[in-house]
Amino acid sequence: MIRLDEAAVMRVRAAFEDNFARGEEIGAEVCVWQDEREVLRFGGGWRDAGQTAPWTADTLVFCWSATKGPAAACALHALQEADIDLATPVASVWPEFALQGKDRISFSGLLAHRAGLAVLEQTGLDVADLEGVAAALAAQAPGWEPGTAHGYAPRTFGYLLDAIVRRTAGMPLGDYWRKTFGDPLALQFWIGLPGELHSFVARMHAARIEDLKEPGPFEHALADKSSLTARSFVQPAGIPGAAATNRPEIWSASLPSFGGIGNARSLARFYDRLAAGEFFRGSWSEALTQRVSNGPDLVLRQPTAFSAGFMMDPLDGSGAKLRATFGPSLTAFGHPGAGGSLAFADPENRIGFAYVMNRMENGVLRETRPARLVKALYGVEG
Repeated sequence: MIRLDEAAVMRVRAAFEDNFARGEEIGAEVCVWQDEREVLRFGGGWRDAGQTAPWTADTLVFCWSATKGPAAACALHALQEADIDLATPVASVWPEFALQGKDRISFSGLLAHRAGLAVLEQTGLDVADLEGVAAALAAQAPGWEPGTAHGYAPRTFGYLLDAIVRRTAGMPLGDYWRKTFGDPLALQFWIGLPGELHSFVARMHAARIEDLKEPGPFEHALADKSSLTARSFVQPAGIPGAAATNRPEIWSASLPSFGGIGNARSLARFYDRLAAGEFFRGSWSEALTQRVSNGPDLVLRQPTAFSAGFMMDPLDGSGAKLRATFGPSLTAFGHPGAGGSLAFADPENRIGFAYVMNRMENGVLRETRPARLVKALYGVEG
C-alpha cells in the first residue's frame, strides 16, 4: 500500500501550479483523501474568465460526467437496500422497460453500458424531463443486441439511473444522493443545486483554441452527424456546450448524467469512503471493482471498461492497463467528466482523488491537466 507523504503532496502542488503557469487553467481545485484524512487540497484562480471573482474554498463548479459516479452509487445502493441482485432483469422493477426486446437486460448490463441505449431516438424532450426521457428509453428498441458489446451512454445513462432509483427507493436520484451520501458525509456536491447556493458557482468556459489536439477516431466519428457517437451526444437537447451550463435553471435541474455541481473536496471524500469499503457490503462492494465491460467502445471509439456504473481503466489481453486515467492500481474506479474533471477511488491504497475546473479541455480520455496531477500523486514519470 502506498502511504502518501509530504513528497507526494509537493509533487501534486507543483503539477497543479504548473497547469496554471502554462495558462491552461482559469480556476481549479484538486483534493486527495486517504483513510478518512484529507491529505491535500489546492485551489486557485478565478470563478470567471474576466477575473472578477476569485476561486475560493467555497467555490462550486459544474462537474459534467464526473456526476455519473455519485449517480451510479445511488442506483447501486438503492438496489442493495431493496435486495435486488444485479443479475435481475431491469423490467422486474420497471415493467415498461421490457418493450422492444429489452426484457432480459439485467441491472448489471445496464450499469456497464451494455443495454444498447446510448442514443435517445425521440427528439423534442426537455433535458430536465427525467421521467419523460426515461419513458422514451423504455419504449425504444436497443441500438445493438444487448450484452454483445458496450457503448458509453453520455446523456441517457443518468435518466436510466434516476428511473431505477425512483422505482426501488421511491424518490428522485438527486434526493437519494443527499439522503444517503451527501448529508451523512456533509458533502458540498448536489445533483440539483438549491437556489440559495447559486452565487457560489463558477462559470464554465470552453477550451482554448491553442490547446486543441489532433483529432482521433472519436473526434472523427463525432463529426459524422449520422454516427452512433454523434447521435449519443445530442439528445435530449438543451446543453450544447460550455456556455449553456452557466444558466441557473441548469444548475437547479437534477441531471444525473452530467449536471452535478460541487467541489473536489467532496468528491474526494466520497470516493475515499468507497475505497474504504463503506456503504456497500459483500458482492455489492465487489461489484465496484469488477469489470463487466472491457474492450472496444462503440461510442467513444477506443477501449473502455466499466464495472457497476463506474468507469475503470481498460485492460489488454495480458491484464495490463491500456491507460492509467485512474492511476496504476488495477482496482481503481470512478468517472471523468467532459473537459477534464476527474474523481476516483483507489481501494488498493485507500485513496479518494478529485479534480475540478472551469476551463474545458478537448479530447475524450486524453485530458492532460488531470493526468499530470494523477501522475504526480503516484510519482509516475512522463
